[in-house]
Amino acid sequence: MRMSIYFGCPVWSFKGWVGNFYPKGTKSTEFLREYARRLTAIEGNTTFYAVPAFKTLAAWIEQTPETFRFCPKIPKAISHNGNLLDYVDRALQFVDVMKPLASRLGPMFLQLPPSYSPRLMDDLSKFLEAWPAEIKLAVEVRHLDWFDAPHRVSLNQLLESRNMARVVIDTRPIRSLKGDAAIEGSVYESLLEARENKPDVPVFFERTGNFIFLRFIGHPELEHNLGLIDEWVDYLVPQVEQNADAFIFCHTPDTMNSPDICREFHRRIAEKINIPPLPWDEIQPDIPEQPSLF
Repeated sequence: MRMSIYFGCPVWSFKGWVGNFYPKGTKSTEFLREYARRLTAIEGNTTFYAVPAFKTLAAWIEQTPETFRFCPKIPKAISHNGNLLDYVDRALQFVDVMKPLASRLGPMFLQLPPSYSPRLMDDLSKFLEAWPAEIKLAVEVRHLDWFDAPHRVSLNQLLESRNMARVVIDTRPIRSLKGDAAIEGSVYESLLEARENKPDVPVFFERTGNFIFLRFIGHPELEHNLGLIDEWVDYLVPQVEQNADAFIFCHTPDTMNSPDICREFHRRIAEKINIPPLPWDEIQPDIPEQPSLF
């Protein structure tokens, strides 16, 4: 049975990881290499703001194994500028720019703004029709009407017809006030900011393509995520057993604790099915000083 399941964070260039997730003394130019020695994918938020040059892609390839996956976000200039159909050519150009990643290119994802409502369904449908079938795409909607039964079903059917994933963004871990009293200073402020900025949308355990794209917005305290992680594990295990690929990206409000949430996801899934170890687990003996992020 083929099983492909990937774990990652939204960034790799986080200086706060030096001395814990990354070894002490790690230089910024070494961050991606060290990241890829521990996790297996990255949610490519940088491409939302700027399209990388070819030499940048070449550096990414040089610093990562062939099994690593980059999942680039479609640029904001395409996704947040009104009708998508007006930017089809620019979207296809972006695909061409990213193609040199070759085997390292995972699903791209299209994040639509809260203003993009189901009244633009025809625009979305035509945009997706123009998308190259060989490039996996995941679509994230934020307007709440997309989560009502008729529009939810219509969108799911559209994505299913194109073998595209509906991005699930799970912000439930940061909605509860539970555990906030234990968080001090900047972490608490980051949590409040995340609650304000991340969409509070329903979570449905549904698959529309041959892969799953989950964005899990975790609470800074690991224990307050565990019940929801277990919910996801119970859903993900049979999907992966049915040969669906899974891309699991873990966030936290201040980024610091995201890797440990990835590791906890992996550990709990690995208790139920036989999946490859995280690279992080295999290099653990080489780093004698590896304190917990929590």
